[in-house]
Amino acid sequence: MYDVAVIGAGPAGLSAALNLVRAKRSVLLLDANRPRNAATLRSHGFLTRDGVSPLELRKLGRAEVEQYAEATVVQTIVDRVAPDGGGWRVHGTWRGAEVDETARTVVIATGLREEFPALPSLRAFYGTAMHSCVECDAYERSGEPLAFVCETADVVDRALLIAAWTDDLVVYTNGIAPLDADGRRRLADAGVRIDERPVADLEGDRSGMTGVRLADGHVEPRTGGFVRPTWHVDLDWVDAALDRDAEGLVVVDRVGRTTVPGLYAVGDVTPPGPEQLIVAAGHGATTAAAVHRDLVGGLADLRDAVQ
Repeated sequence: MYDVAVIGAGPAGLSAALNLVRAKRSVLLLDANRPRNAATLRSHGFLTRDGVSPLELRKLGRAEVEQYAEATVVQTIVDRVAPDGGGWRVHGTWRGAEVDETARTVVIATGLREEFPALPSLRAFYGTAMHSCVECDAYERSGEPLAFVCETADVVDRALLIAAWTDDLVVYTNGIAPLDADGRRRLADAGVRIDERPVADLEGDRSGMTGVRLADGHVEPRTGGFVRPTWHVDLDWVDAALDRDAEGLVVVDRVGRTTVPGLYAVGDVTPPGPEQLIVAAGHGATTAAAVHRDLVGGLADLRDAVQ
């Protein structure tokens, strides 16, 4: 039986795994290698790694974890986590190979699934001209004529964030995002234009994005921008009554403990949702410390609670 199974090898999961093996805990790190930011060419804001490819960052982190004898790293799609005696049984499969192990505790760091507005060419420009993380990518788009495609109720607050980097921003609600009089006033005061007509697609070629095409045929020149995804939490493989908030995110205390003893969650799967890579890594370290302390001081209680 492993001390800890960490499910997910993004910055949060890798940081948790690294700090746990350094606490001399036996760690099983399981990952499907399907990161949400796979299309992003450069990640930013990570101290000493500003501008690194997210895939390279994951590769470096995984290599650091694997160098410890206490770590076992397996590529698999976890399809069940369930109580088993004094711990948890973790099951997964990958290309016909099966993983079936037990662990005293489990850290969920699987992140989220994104759903984008239905624009045919969005994926072609996502990660190069169009982005979802303002803090991560707005600096590189400073001063450009930008688009913000958003269909959700937080359109005003998110648009005002983007407007801090450019004075030429058009918000496209696609006729869906709600706007009241106060929201319109706030955007107008910030010099942000609003276009509520339906959006047909993004325009551009191999050299990059050139504009936003509306359903009526009008094309507004834009060199890039941001899109507001909706995020989905896929945790039907966890056989436990996790407390979730209105968005489906896993409710945890300040160090990553869920309402189920022996189960922890960290990273984008917890409120407030998507966060910068360096923040996720910090949360992973915090949760690792909590897991280690709980195993030292309350393992018997954990076993009793799970049973």
